[in-house]
Amino acid sequence: MITLYTWKTPNGRKVPIMLEELGWEYRTVPIDLSKGEQHDPDFLALSPNNKIPALVDDVPEGGPVRIFESGAILQYLAEKSGRFLPASGPERYTVLEWLHWQIGGLGPMLGQLGFFAKRSDEKAALAIKRFTDEAERLLGVMERRLAERDFLAGDYSIADMAAYPWTMAATTFLGDVLEGHLADKRALHAWLERMDARPAVQRGMKVLES
Repeated sequence: MITLYTWKTPNGRKVPIMLEELGWEYRTVPIDLSKGEQHDPDFLALSPNNKIPALVDDVPEGGPVRIFESGAILQYLAEKSGRFLPASGPERYTVLEWLHWQIGGLGPMLGQLGFFAKRSDEKAALAIKRFTDEAERLLGVMERRLAERDFLAGDYSIADMAAYPWTMAATTFLGDVLEGHLADKRALHAWLERMDARPAVQRGMKVLES
């Protein structure tokens, strides 16, 4: 049995999308960030960085596999299943490029923008401009890429699963901040529609909501 420790955030929804795409049985354990449950010692034993998600796979021979960090979990599940990440060749590294692009760029920059522009009581104009400009740059990278292909790495992959929840956050939670920067992103919006149409994506985005 796979156990996923997660919460209702963009990072927390990436792995449920993958698990739903695979059709595997799994259980979710909520880690309520608003209550500080990510700092509980039991969770720290699974995720030394106190961040969700974390996953425990009890199935492998030799004992359970414990993994933290969403990108590492997605790669593990892709390699275990043989799906959504080519086993070798240039196509594999293209997927990994865009997976790491999301992990190192799109997610952190949108997360910082969300804090400074939305959550913080004090509105620091310089920080808001800095992260708005970087969000616009990253969304532009995404737009140019998707103008040439249906999905980030060509075929649908874990890179799309990683990028989708954060891009949705850009259009919803951050929609009022980024509205002017999103209006002309036709390829990005077309990609969102393709992602929205996938039943597994729909189910994964609703994790812990029922």
